[in-house]
Amino acid sequence: MTTKFTADIVHKLLGVREAQQAPAASMNIVMDQQKRNELFKQFLDISTDVSHDWFSEYFMSVQADRKDKKQDFTPDSISKLVNMLVGSNDSSEYYEVAAGTGSMLIQRWQQDRLKHKPWNYRPSMYFYHLEELGDSTLPFLIFNCAIRGMNATIVHGDSLTRAARQVYFIQNDEDDYLHFSTVNVMPHSKDVEQEFDIRQWLEPEQNHIESTEIPARYNEAIQKLAAGKEDKLEEK
Repeated sequence: MTTKFTADIVHKLLGVREAQQAPAASMNIVMDQQKRNELFKQFLDISTDVSHDWFSEYFMSVQADRKDKKQDFTPDSISKLVNMLVGSNDSSEYYEVAAGTGSMLIQRWQQDRLKHKPWNYRPSMYFYHLEELGDSTLPFLIFNCAIRGMNATIVHGDSLTRAARQVYFIQNDEDDYLHFSTVNVMPHSKDVEQEFDIRQWLEPEQNHIESTEIPARYNEAIQKLAAGKEDKLEEK
């Protein structure tokens, strides 16, 4: 039986009394690594089934802005069906605009990891590119990526006008599916603007870096690639 994270349960875990307090409280927690990891463990004490979005029913009932932003939720059954229809066994990357809290994303992530045996699967095999406009949904999207140990970027902004508040980089530093990911905020540099097609920044730059080193496994791959290039140059 699937555990339902009701409004009462979610609010208790976030330490809030009312629904309108939840997004801000959640954002404060997900941007603090120690508090975030503690919250993850509290959620996992209730349910270890990470194959679906825990926040679907909660957000649909108390957070969705149907009137102004036309927000609603994609049921898990539809998310599974869509990923079965359009998912590619050959693609290691995924791109989604209007990602919401990550219902469709989670189904794709679940599909990706089930392609491998547990001892062969590495989070670095896949990368997820996400975009989301809503301020209230963003912290839950970051939560869903980080608790599952994903590697992802999240553009918090308008996918049409390309005006953005921040770009978040979610990274599994250990490249281990049993580890949580870190949360980083990318600089408002020309390189970032070009990479993500950002045409306007709506907020000041945030200095928030949790991943201070290149993970050993990633560094080894970079060194092998560099060594291969050097060998080719020597042959010439």
